[in-house]
Amino acid sequence: MNNIKSTAIINATVFDGENSIGKKNIVFSDGVITSISDELPQDIDEIINGTGCTLLPGLIDAHVHTSVEFLRDALKFGITTELEMMGGFTQKGRDTQLKGIRDVADVRSAGMGLTAPGGNPDELIPKGNGIPEFVLKEIEKMSEEEKAVFLAAHEAQKEEENLSIDVTSLEGAIAFVHRQVNNGADYFKIMIEEGTVMNAPGLPVIETEILRAAVAEAHKLGKIAIAHVLTAEAAKTAVEIGVDGLAHLFIDRPDWTPELIESIANKGIFVTPCLVLNSSIIGNSACHVAHDQRVENKLNEDWKMTMCSCFNTFPQGSMQDNFNNVKDLSDAGVDILVGTDVSVPMPHLGGLAHGVSVHHEMQLLVEAGLTPLAALRSATSVTSKRFSLSDRGRIAEGMRADLLLVKGDPTKNISDSLSIAGVWKEGESYPS
Repeated sequence: MNNIKSTAIINATVFDGENSIGKKNIVFSDGVITSISDELPQDIDEIINGTGCTLLPGLIDAHVHTSVEFLRDALKFGITTELEMMGGFTQKGRDTQLKGIRDVADVRSAGMGLTAPGGNPDELIPKGNGIPEFVLKEIEKMSEEEKAVFLAAHEAQKEEENLSIDVTSLEGAIAFVHRQVNNGADYFKIMIEEGTVMNAPGLPVIETEILRAAVAEAHKLGKIAIAHVLTAEAAKTAVEIGVDGLAHLFIDRPDWTPELIESIANKGIFVTPCLVLNSSIIGNSACHVAHDQRVENKLNEDWKMTMCSCFNTFPQGSMQDNFNNVKDLSDAGVDILVGTDVSVPMPHLGGLAHGVSVHHEMQLLVEAGLTPLAALRSATSVTSKRFSLSDRGRIAEGMRADLLLVKGDPTKNISDSLSIAGVWKEGESYPS
């Protein structure tokens, strides 16, 4: 006897990850979309009337640093997948930390990023012995079982680092790549950050030729390589050493920017601008987003405080430069991905929160001159394509039933993406 429940969302306008395809009826069961049609479905266990709403694929945040709790926060806002750019959720980490946990966004990870000892992001982490205070706060919220798993993983990572060869050497960097891949990293990350934009000039950076060798090794092992860059000079280096994507948008706009953009386009490199981060670095908070009535009840006080703060490490920067950079990249045919670089709730990492910042990022992309459709693609099909997540990012038969139902039409008014009426991950409904 078949006990699998079928659900239909009817009369909603559908954005399928690429285009708005008009009003359709979507049926899903056993975690997968089974039909898309103009006809009203028959013999369905649950029918949801989507009149006046738009149905979107679950959104993807292409740049986070996350935890079990933060994956829950993301899901409330219809982010059904987070891509971790440094952290513990490789396949090995997922198998232990997420075993039996369903009420969270799905996650993929680079594992640890390749950086020099004392290099970025060390300047952002409060100094002290052992585990940083903000991590200890997160541990307090865990069950005893979750806590034990986390602490064991932390100890294992420390031990691994202590026994490893110096990553600033060629041999050490290549061994580092293999270590991440052996842990089940889904892609590979390098840091090119000398610190000026973070108000910490003089940060150590691994030599370019060693970074080039690490990128080549990642490619040999079948992984794409992504670079942390915040300046045009760092982006130029990243392009030269053969990365597949930039995890940030360069915050400056030197007179040779057109040549840089041309080289990014010619090499097919994607860019995840993280405009929400650059805005915060320049000195803008996201308080107006935190206090949007569609948002504030979903954020705890720590996250509200964080959203109402900002990095403010490069106040001489200009958002207009950032908008011009991202528009020029898009016009040149560069794939633009939605990402936020959200991590933990702390004032000096302000302007960001898991889930909601994806919606804010889409708003900023539209402010930069992208169409709402382009911004939505950047949070769905474009990211799934560039990260080879072939089972999500689109509404099509056979795809995962990762879905977001919103009131209004964000393909015309991007802010409507926050008017959330329903969230499904693999066909299961979750509170939004």
